[in-house]
Amino acid sequence: MSTSTKIALIGAGNMGGALIAGWLRTKRSGVAPPDLLVVDPAPGDLAQDLIAQYQLAHITAASAKALAGTDLVVLAVKPQALEKIAADLAPLLPRDCAILSLMAGVTLTRQAGLFGDRPIVRAMTNTAAAIGAGISVCVANEAGASIKTLTTRLLKAGGPVEWVNDERLIGAATAVAGSGPAYAYLLAEALAGAGFGEGLPRDLADKLARQAIIGAGALLAASDKTPQELRRAATSAGGTTQAAIDVLMGGGGGLPELIRQAVSAAERRSRQMGAEPPGR
Repeated sequence: MSTSTKIALIGAGNMGGALIAGWLRTKRSGVAPPDLLVVDPAPGDLAQDLIAQYQLAHITAASAKALAGTDLVVLAVKPQALEKIAADLAPLLPRDCAILSLMAGVTLTRQAGLFGDRPIVRAMTNTAAAIGAGISVCVANEAGASIKTLTTRLLKAGGPVEWVNDERLIGAATAVAGSGPAYAYLLAEALAGAGFGEGLPRDLADKLARQAIIGAGALLAASDKTPQELRRAATSAGGTTQAAIDVLMGGGGGLPELIRQAVSAAERRSRQMGAEPPGR
C-alpha cells in the first residue's frame, strides 16, 4: 500500500455515513478527505452533510478514471445489490485493489468469484462507529492477510476490532453486535412506552428511558464486572427491580429466551441474504 491510501467507499447510506464520520473524527484512521472517494447516486443525510463539510470527492457512478490508483474498495451496500454492483465495478478496479466488504452474509468465496483473485476482507460493524463506539469483527481470505493492518486501522476509528479465522462466526457476530444496537433501541422504546402507560408525560418517559440505557451502557463500559454481576448489584431482593426482573425472566424462558431466538433469526437471515442467487 502507498503511504497515502486511496479509498473508494461504495454506498453511503446509514452504514457508509457512519464509516465516513468515524474516519474523519480521528486522525488515527489515516483517512484524509483527498484520499476518500464516495460513490453513491443518493447518499444518506449524514453522508451528504460530511461530503459538503469536508468537500469530499463524490460521484454517482464508478468509472475507471475515478478509481485509478485506488488501494481499497469498501463495499457498504445491501447484499441484494451485489450482483449488479460487482458486474459494473469489477472491470474498473486496479489489479492490486483490495476489497473490504460490509455486506451481511456474503461469503469470501462468493465475493472472490465476482471480484477475482484479490485480497478480500469480510467485516461486520455497526452504526455506532460514527462516534467511535462501534465494534467490528473481521475475517480475510488468504490474500487478505496482506491488508489486515490497514483494515484494522480503518475500522478501529469506529471502535474495537476483532479477527476470527472461522468465517462461520461472522453471521453470529452480526446477529449479536451488528444488529445489537437495534435491540437496545427497541428496549428504550418499549421502556418509554411502558412509562407513558403508567402515567408519565411522554417527554419525561422518553428522557428517563433514554438515560437508563445510556447510564447502563456507560457503567458497563467503565466497570470490570460482568453484565450479570451488574444486574444483581442493581437488584435488591424483594424490591421493585426484582419484581420487574421476575416478569422478564419468567414464562417460557422469558427475555433471555426471546433474545436467543432473535439472535438465531438474525444469524439465519444473514446466511439467507448471502446465499447464491437462483441459477448460479
